Amino acid sequence: MAEFQLIATATFGLEAVVAREVKALGYDKVKVENARVTFTGDEKAICRSNLWLRSADRVLIKMGEFPATSFEELFEKTKALPWPEIMPENACFPVEGKSIRSGLFSVPNCQAIVKKAVVESMKRKYRRQWFEETGPRYTIEVALLNDIATLTIDTSGAGLHKRGYRKLSARAPLKETLAAAMVMLSFWNPDRILADPFCGSGTIPIEAAMIGMNMAPGMWREFAAQEWPLLKRRVWEEALEEARDFLRHDIPLRIRGTDVDKEVLSLARYHASRAGLKGRIHWQQMPVSDLSSQDKFGIIICNPPYGQRLEDAATVEKLYREMGEVFRKLDTWSIYVLTAHRGFEKLFDRRADRRRKLYNGRIECQYYQFYGPRPPRRVEATR
Repeated sequence: MAEFQLIATATFGLEAVVAREVKALGYDKVKVENARVTFTGDEKAICRSNLWLRSADRVLIKMGEFPATSFEELFEKTKALPWPEIMPENACFPVEGKSIRSGLFSVPNCQAIVKKAVVESMKRKYRRQWFEETGPRYTIEVALLNDIATLTIDTSGAGLHKRGYRKLSARAPLKETLAAAMVMLSFWNPDRILADPFCGSGTIPIEAAMIGMNMAPGMWREFAAQEWPLLKRRVWEEALEEARDFLRHDIPLRIRGTDVDKEVLSLARYHASRAGLKGRIHWQQMPVSDLSSQDKFGIIICNPPYGQRLEDAATVEKLYREMGEVFRKLDTWSIYVLTAHRGFEKLFDRRADRRRKLYNGRIECQYYQFYGPRPPRRVEATR
C-alpha cells in the first residue's frame, strides 16, 4: 500500500490529546504543531483515523509544503505535486484557502492560482483541456503561514465532530470533539461513576459512554474519501469490521446526566438512542443543588453556563458558589469544569490543581481540574 503524509487538524489546546489518539492507533511517526498533528500512514490509516479519532477536527492528506513568496512560485510548486495520483479524471476539486502573516495575503487570488496549477497538473496526466468535475469531491486547501504554503486534500468531508447522532441541538451546544477531549483529559475509566450535572443535550455523557464501550465515533456516518477510487470499498469494510470487533457491549457503565431543563433532557435521550446507547446512561431532571452520591472516587465533568451576557452574570456567579458548596461534599471525587468565567476559582472557593486553555468554538475557556484521591487498587483474588 502507498504511504501518505496525513494531518489530523485540532482545536488549539487539544494537539497533545489528538497526538495521543494517533499513537494509540499504531502510527508512531507523529509530529505535533499548532492546531495539527502530522503522521504517516497507508490507505487504511485514512479510514481508521476518520473512524476512530475523537478529538480531531478533520483528517487531511498533505500534498506538499514549500516557501511561496510570489504567485509564480505558488503556481509552479503546486503544479509539480502529484495531484493525478490521488484524484481521478472526473474529480470535483474546489479550492479553499487562508493566509496568515504572508506576503500572498489575497486568499481569492491564491485559490485561483492553486486551482489553475492543479488543472495544469491534471492535463498532463489525462490529456484533456477541460474537466467536468462531476465525480467524487476532493476539497483542496492552500494554507499560507509566514510565507510557507501547505497544500492538502480533505478526506473527512463534514467535520469529525459530526458523529451523526445529534440531529437536534440545544442552545450553545458543546462540540462532540471537545466533549470527548474533556473526558479523555480526565483519564476516566468505566470502573468509576461519571456525572455531568449540566448535561444539556447530552454530549459529555454520550461521548463518555462511547469511550467506555470503545465505540468508534465515526461508525454512524460517512466520509468524503469513501467515494474515492483510491480507497477501495474493501479497505473501508475492513476498518469498519475492526471497529465492530472492538466495540464492548459487555462493559457496565455508571454515567449520569442531569439538568434542570426538562426539554434538553428529552434531546439527550434522543441523541443517546441515535448513538446506540439507549439505556446505557441515566438521565434525570435535577438542579445541581440536589447532586449527591454514596459512591466514592467518582468524576464530575461539566460545562456550566459562562454568564457572558451582563444580565446573566449575577445568576452564574451564584451558581458557581453553589457548585463549590455542593461539590465540596464529594471530597473523594475528581472535578473537571470548563468555563470562560475568569473568576471561577474564587467563586468556587477552591484553587484548581491544573488549568488548561481550551476553546469552545471561538470562546477562550479554562478547563479547571480538581483532583480527588486515587481510588485504592483492586486486589485480585488468588486461587
